[in-house]
Amino acid sequence: MALIPATILTGFLGSGKTTLLKRVLQEAHGQKIAVIENEFGEENIDNDILVSDTNEQIIQMSNGCICCTIREDLRTTLQLLAAKKRKGLLDFERVVIETTGLADPGPVTQTFFMDDEIAESFLLDSVITLVDAKHAAQQLNDRQEARRQVGFADQIFISKADLVSAEELEALQHRLKHMNPRAPQKVVHFGDVALNEVFDLRGFNLNAKLEIDPDFLKEEEYDHDHSQCGHDHSHDHDHAHGEHCNHPSHQHAHGHHHHHDDDVKSFVFRSDRALDPAKLEDFLGAIINIYGPRMLRYKGVLNMKGTDRKVIFQGVHQLMGSDLGPQWAEGEPRTSKMVFIGIDLPRDIFLQGLEQSLV
Repeated sequence: MALIPATILTGFLGSGKTTLLKRVLQEAHGQKIAVIENEFGEENIDNDILVSDTNEQIIQMSNGCICCTIREDLRTTLQLLAAKKRKGLLDFERVVIETTGLADPGPVTQTFFMDDEIAESFLLDSVITLVDAKHAAQQLNDRQEARRQVGFADQIFISKADLVSAEELEALQHRLKHMNPRAPQKVVHFGDVALNEVFDLRGFNLNAKLEIDPDFLKEEEYDHDHSQCGHDHSHDHDHAHGEHCNHPSHQHAHGHHHHHDDDVKSFVFRSDRALDPAKLEDFLGAIINIYGPRMLRYKGVLNMKGTDRKVIFQGVHQLMGSDLGPQWAEGEPRTSKMVFIGIDLPRDIFLQGLEQSLV
């Protein structure tokens, strides 16, 4: 049987997850979707679109979609769905998992990798994060879970943008980009998104493309060295960094000053020199051991000594996988690129270690 694609939908409270889900469930899109909910509150799917209101864990929708709550844990629920599909008791093509507004998507994501039985039935497609533009600044400042959700995303949808000024929206997008430069951002009207922007995004594919926001890369060019700055960023929250710190990263073209120093950050490593496979493996093994819990998402397309093919790797927390990709094309510059997204990761240690893993 083909693997069943799964999408994790996460996002701030009030960002429109339920609105998006209702549309997915009610729209006549000819797809049969199973939705797994972490919470069945007043806010959730209205009973009038449910066919029966029984104590059964799985509820059939009028358009053939199904909806179920997590009674024990996600793993059990997924296994139940897969078993019913195999036996022909349920007919669905994909699964959407809605996490609670305060959930950390990490453990949900890991379920798909760590559990062999789940991996035999399901394929994790992507993590989608909805951000409420009006309350985002506050939520990002106050709640680490909100920042983690952004760091984990393969795709970010920003809702309620019409309730904030253009400057506020731009500042938010800039901030999100620093936290997660690999997730495309799209401004949407309260959960109103075309389905092809939600499904089959292949965020967990080991593919040879590493999309990093081009503006972010432009900024990285300016941003060579944090160490010339006389203060320690991590403890100094109360000033805008532009004040007594004038190296280029805070003076870049956009004229934005970073007034916030989020603990979820990202950085990119690039090199035109080949990597030594043994050294790189040792180094990555070591940092994943130490920093794994704080590493949210990381991905790379690498030029490795000893092969003419791209080496692609990606990971979530301590789980890392790699694969041989296509050949480097004739005349294509063999540049290794990696992006790391995590919580207070020591950028200098990572970059130095990667530098030392080059041939």
